Amino acid sequence: MIQAIEIQKELEKYVDEQKREFLPTFFKTGKGQYGEGDKFLGIVVPNIRLVAKGFKDLPLDEIEALLRSSYHECRLCALLILVERFKKSNEEERTRIYRFYLTHTSHINNWDLVDLSAPYIVGEYLKNRSREDLYTLASSSVFWEQRIAVVATSTLIKMNDFIDIIKISELLLHHSHDLMHKAIGWMLREMGKRDKDLLIQFLENYHKEMPRTMLRYSIEKFTDEERKYFMRK
Repeated sequence: MIQAIEIQKELEKYVDEQKREFLPTFFKTGKGQYGEGDKFLGIVVPNIRLVAKGFKDLPLDEIEALLRSSYHECRLCALLILVERFKKSNEEERTRIYRFYLTHTSHINNWDLVDLSAPYIVGEYLKNRSREDLYTLASSSVFWEQRIAVVATSTLIKMNDFIDIIKISELLLHHSHDLMHKAIGWMLREMGKRDKDLLIQFLENYHKEMPRTMLRYSIEKFTDEERKYFMRK
């Protein structure tokens, strides 16, 4: 806990008062919004990364204390430390970090926290392993766990491994949250960069029931004519 307090003090050196006012609005922290109640110090991501690099050997119990912080930037710093640790760890340590991550998802509770960590821990860990945990996350009642499952597939997509994003997209096709529509559309778009025919096949099957935001994101790299074709049908 002592080092976690030191890290917060180090982060506070980079507080920007304008960002402190802006970030709660940007991350939708109002009543009923997806980031309700989240608190911000007012620090930009490059400066959080800078602090994280200075504490890359932080023990997991201290990372846990930082991850439990009410301040968004402290939680992000904890996750960025985990990502750095994971990159440089052996298989045994990677397993510890992966399990730690999955048991602390309640603190990974905004889209940037997910997007800057899930591909580099969950996606990386599952490259050559069973994907069962992805489907457990995707089937969760917790929105941010579902997003972890979706965004983690970006690592697998880079390996030309598309089966999980297709199955998870089908599973969450009728999700009501616009942030999920964007995330799935983003991953489908990334798949389409590598296998356009597969994306077209998916769209032919599902474009009529896909939320419009999801569809728009997925066809972002198509030609004007192709986009009009799918948006019109």
